[in-house]
Amino acid sequence: MPLKKETEDKGYAQLKADLKAGSIGNIYVFHGEETYLREYYLDQLRKQLIPAGFEEFNYHKLQGKNLNIQDLSDIVEAFPMMCEKTLVIVTDFDLFKLNEEQRNGMIALLSDFPKYCCVVFVYDIIDYKPDRKMKKLYTALMDAAQIVEFKTQGQSDLINWVGRRFKALGKGIDRQAAEHLIFTCGSLMTGLIPEIEKISAYAKGSKVTIEDINAVADPVIDAMIYDITNEISRRNYDAAANTLGKLLKMQEEPIVILALIGKELRKLYTACIALEGGKDRYWLMDIWGMRSDYPAKLLLGSAKNFTKEWCRDGIAMCKKLDVQMKSQTGFDSQGELKLLLMRLARGTCR
Repeated sequence: MPLKKETEDKGYAQLKADLKAGSIGNIYVFHGEETYLREYYLDQLRKQLIPAGFEEFNYHKLQGKNLNIQDLSDIVEAFPMMCEKTLVIVTDFDLFKLNEEQRNGMIALLSDFPKYCCVVFVYDIIDYKPDRKMKKLYTALMDAAQIVEFKTQGQSDLINWVGRRFKALGKGIDRQAAEHLIFTCGSLMTGLIPEIEKISAYAKGSKVTIEDINAVADPVIDAMIYDITNEISRRNYDAAANTLGKLLKMQEEPIVILALIGKELRKLYTACIALEGGKDRYWLMDIWGMRSDYPAKLLLGSAKNFTKEWCRDGIAMCKKLDVQMKSQTGFDSQGELKLLLMRLARGTCR
């Protein structure tokens, strides 16, 4: 069974086509968690639209806070100087939180937008939440704008990108190590860039290894939670407790850590079911909505060291501790998390 191909956002695909053809639109909405790609395409728009030396007259960056429609209209309607178009970047201007007067002004602007301007509404700190109940504004925006969501990239594209980043720094990396890097450090390009630079500087050989990654990379919390259960499967309580201590020093909330441990135990339980029922990693990917088969393979490997009964007992302990954390005042959540690990380590492993 092949891996599912990621579906590319239509707005994102159209943006790339616009840039390739040199036929840039007039209104865009940029949103989504992959800020690296967002900033890359903002820069590509600037390079195509604004010749060097003419930025002062034709390139405008506005903050949405306290911005009103009249000021925006004045800038949008100003003619370009020695350019075909002006470029206006408006950051965190929540179009669906405008009052009625401002909303009507925005509808009018969208409905009669000048051809000589390109405006990009960038949702950075605030989320893009279109409100269909504001029918006139919603319709005007959908008719006039290209909505571009910058999603986390598909696994294959991300692995290729990781390879190119390492190559630019004089290092090679194979697919397995690239998958391990993404699992360890997360799949956002913005977060991977400093890790790639750090690992490249550390690695002694021409090819980056998993050991190089483990030596210097800063893992995301999900990877650290996996490490806790993985060390428990090896009956290595000290290592599991050490990882928990790191999470607590990072000031992660105990209730969040507990929830993630519980989730990991539920994943292990389903992996045990998969092994028992002859299911493969793709079944696990479908159950848990995984984008890559790498964590599914890790789960199946770990599940060989556990029983379903151990997983069920662990899940029950997590549920009980969750209730205690939420209901008891003065509860020693950190201490109880450490005790939970001890109880899990004493449990029945294969």
